[in-house]
Order: sequence, then structure tokens, then C-alpha cells
Amino acid sequence: MRIRSLAPLSLLLMPALAPAQEPSADELAKQLSNPVAALISVPMQFNYDETFGDEGYRYTLNVQPVIPVSISEDWNMISRTIIPITYQNDVRPGTDQAGFGDTVQSIFFSPKAPTDSGLIWGVGPAALIPTGTDDLGADTWALGPTGVFLWQKNGWTYGGLVNHLVDVGGSRRVDINSTFLQPFVARGFSGGRTLAVNMESTYDWEAEQWTLPLNIQYSKVSKIGSQMVSYQGGVRAYLDKPSGGPDWGLRFTFTLLFPK
Repeated sequence: MRIRSLAPLSLLLMPALAPAQEPSADELAKQLSNPVAALISVPMQFNYDETFGDEGYRYTLNVQPVIPVSISEDWNMISRTIIPITYQNDVRPGTDQAGFGDTVQSIFFSPKAPTDSGLIWGVGPAALIPTGTDDLGADTWALGPTGVFLWQKNGWTYGGLVNHLVDVGGSRRVDINSTFLQPFVARGFSGGRTLAVNMESTYDWEAEQWTLPLNIQYSKVSKIGSQMVSYQGGVRAYLDKPSGGPDWGLRFTFTLLFPK
């Protein structure tokens, strides 16, 4: 089960009565490497995975709005939502499915400033909401904690994200007791470019099975008219998987950015 950088970066201000300076592409790229940055964004993440069994494949579009809210002088609350839209063929042999998957909602409470050591962190609750259609969901609610920690220095971002979800109600087409671990490292370059590596690993405690996709991704912050955007492309290989699971995949992400 997946839940998909922290220290909110202050925008540079012009002198009194002058308009605020627009953040640079490099600053926005740095914030995108931080899962709980104080940056409103709407990533639309397209994933393709194969081969399931003999010929199975899956297309998934994850719509992932991120909305930070200042709740005090020292704290932000960051809402991260993942809404999957899926088409799959022969993932279950001889059948295909299309529709919505289950929604994952995470709330992080994060200090606005990093610690003295530069640590950026956030913790809060996570929930699986049974919005799946056409047998693409688990037909159950699941709840648990989530957290993220990272450091950003000299163009590097490195850290990890974790959550644990357990089913708490519903018809339970699938029993959920899973831990998600995502170690990540990213290197920023001039011009709003970033090279990132992560492992979106999930351990299913019911099946006692890991799913370990290794992702390598390249992204670029740009502008369409007055709208700031980010383009990202990457590949992944599955280092471990359940029987019949996929071997490899592709990812393309288009993100709308709304800096303050």
C-alpha cells in the first residue's frame, strides 16, 4: 500500500511596499524534493507496469494534491492525497478492470523550521478510504500513523517516509496490514533540474511478502505562460515482488505548482 521535500523554504521578500519576489526554479525544485514543503502542488503521476503473470499490464494515473496550511507561528499542517485511476489487463488472468482505486489520505504536522542539526520532519495520521470501483479496491477502511524525515544540504536531499496501515472496517475483500517504507535521495542541479532515486517498498504482514520497486527519476521545473510546472520521467525495476507481480515500469509526472 503506497502513500506518496520538509523544511518549508521562506520566500525572499522585496523591500517594503514592493511585490514579493517569485521563487526561482531551483528553489521550487528543492521544495518538490521535500514531501512536506510549504508549497501547494498538484502532481498527476502516470505509471505503467508489466509483466503481471504471462502478459498482464497496468496503467495508473495518481492525482496527488498537496495542500499546506499554517496552523500556528511555528507549525504547518500538510494534506497529501493520492487518488488512483487505473486500467489493468490480465493482472487477474483473463479479465480486465478499469476505474478508481482506494484513496490514501495523509496529514503531516511539521515544524516550519528545521532542527539545529538541519533535520526536517513531520508526523500524523494516514487513512485508506474505500473509493475503489470494479474490484480495484480493498472494500475496507484502514488507519495508521505516518511520518517523514529528511535533510537538505549543498543540493542534496535525503531521508525517508513511512506509514503503517491496518484495516478497521468494511467487507474486507482484502485484509490490510502493511508497512510502507520509502528511502529517498535527490540531487539538485541548476535550472530547476533534479535527479532522484527512491525505493517505494511495501511489506505485507498478512502474506509475509515484500514489494520492492527501485525508481530512478529526472525532473525539470519550467513555466507555461505564467504557470509554474514540473516535468518528471523515470524507470523502475522490481527487486522483489509477490508471485505474478510486475518486472518493470515507467513513470511520467506533470505537476502544477502554486508558490506563495
